Amino acid sequence: MSQVPNPTAGFDQPNTGATDIVAEPPRQPIAQPAGSRSKIYALMASGTMVSRLLGFVRTALLAMAIGSVTSVADIFEKANVIPTIIYMLLAGGIFNVVLIPQLIKASKAKDRGAAYTSKLVTLTVVGMGILTLILTLCARPLITVLTSNWTEPMIALGTAFAYWSLPQIFFYGLYAVLGQVLNANGRFAAFMWAPAVNNVIQLIVIGAFILTFGAYSSGDPMQEWNSIKTMWLAGGATLGIVLQSVVLFWPLKKTGLKLTLDFQWRGMGLRHVGKLAIWTLAAMVIGNLSSLAYSKIVSGATAARAQLPSEQAASVAGEYALNTSQLITVLPHSLFALTVATVLFNDFARAFTENRRKDVGQLLNQGMRSTAIPIVFCTLVFIVLAGPLGRLFAGSSEHAAQAAGALGQLLVLTALGLPFKSLQFFMLRVFYAEEDTRTPMLIQSATAAVGLVLAFTAAAVVDPLHIAAAIAFIYGLTNVLTCIGTHYLIKRRYGSYDVSSVIDTYIRVGWMATLSAIVGCVALWLLGGFSFGFAYDSVVSALISVAVVALLMGIVFIGLLHKTKVPELQSFLGPILRRIPGLNL
Repeated sequence: MSQVPNPTAGFDQPNTGATDIVAEPPRQPIAQPAGSRSKIYALMASGTMVSRLLGFVRTALLAMAIGSVTSVADIFEKANVIPTIIYMLLAGGIFNVVLIPQLIKASKAKDRGAAYTSKLVTLTVVGMGILTLILTLCARPLITVLTSNWTEPMIALGTAFAYWSLPQIFFYGLYAVLGQVLNANGRFAAFMWAPAVNNVIQLIVIGAFILTFGAYSSGDPMQEWNSIKTMWLAGGATLGIVLQSVVLFWPLKKTGLKLTLDFQWRGMGLRHVGKLAIWTLAAMVIGNLSSLAYSKIVSGATAARAQLPSEQAASVAGEYALNTSQLITVLPHSLFALTVATVLFNDFARAFTENRRKDVGQLLNQGMRSTAIPIVFCTLVFIVLAGPLGRLFAGSSEHAAQAAGALGQLLVLTALGLPFKSLQFFMLRVFYAEEDTRTPMLIQSATAAVGLVLAFTAAAVVDPLHIAAAIAFIYGLTNVLTCIGTHYLIKRRYGSYDVSSVIDTYIRVGWMATLSAIVGCVALWLLGGFSFGFAYDSVVSALISVAVVALLMGIVFIGLLHKTKVPELQSFLGPILRRIPGLNL
């Protein structure tokens, strides 16, 4: 599953500030009118939603093609995720956090930053091109180092996949820098919609793969694997990333910026950017080295599973299942927290620029409370519907129900840390807006240190067959600890942001979500969700069960919020609910 990288712990779209671009570009960033901001939210959220939904379909199709708890699934996942992690390790933070303030400053020039942007794009193309070539030549050593107890056939297949997948690094870099140029010029939608192109391409590729070679049914697909399948699957994944980056040239052209290849990098201010980038790069190195360590530990499940009969092996989650659980649970964070934080980032930056530090706390409080309703509700939905959701991505093999159970367990564990992930994400944006990259690096270092100690401890004491569940629990726990630690740093530097009101909001919303979850559990029980009945019979029955239970929970949840007059409901759903006759908010 190739995913779009992001400087947070998961893989999401980058986060930047926002300014409107008018006929004559402003010398200072300006605030969007309410209507303009609403359109920005809608465009970004819809792009993320469409991309994620397509990504879910892609993941479900991939499970049908090669299984979800098979050796091939884990090997392909290993090779296809390495480009994302390496990109983030070496350059992601620089593109996604450091460069946007420089691009905004450059936009004040008479050419609207065209000269600076040309140099930046040229530098990206050259730098990422060289880096990608070197790493592609090191495909086998990378696979060998990043796996645990894999056999020679597993290493060989992983290397073949990696040769096709590693070129993605170059196009990830191109996508990131072009996206930041667009964001700096107030064009946010293209960056959020481009991943949908990637998913469409992969849907076509995987669908054609299934039609040509058939769906996975049972046993070990490695026994019948060949080079044509490798090229088809991994090459198709890379093609999607290529087009994801290339499509950004069209909206970039519409900005009116006259960009050319420019190798005169002297005078770009790289020394200043470098000072900022040192800390950001350090954070990326620390965070993504820990991610690589986690993936190496989890890869032990792939080797252990190979020793079991097919029926028992189907219940052993590996790297593919773990990453799938993260892909599912990160949706509300990407759709709500990331969207709000992207637009608020520039508000934070503007407050610092105009010496209005006292406004930072209010903005932070606003962002945290605005996402409480969807984040908390989705967390409970994931917990209640973990099993049927797992069935959607368990493929169509004869042991799909067992695979769904393994996936469901991971979904519960990863969902537990979701609210804390979003809260600390907002807090980190404050540091980045002040161009302080050192503090996030220290936070990342502390988080990585704690996580790695827990992960290596788990590797020593937990059976490899259950190591994916242990790592999923560690993910959630580190989100909680990071959130608490970041809160104290924010409070010490910027003063109070009325955290008690944030906690109160999450508690009140949490009670309503819990009551809706109880209703959802009853409905799921009637659908055989706790006895491997109708909810597990097929992908279609699982989809019906998820839709019915989630809708019922949503109705109960919104009704309870309205009945108890939770104020955040009005800001979140007010415009929609006011259109319903007889509903007086």
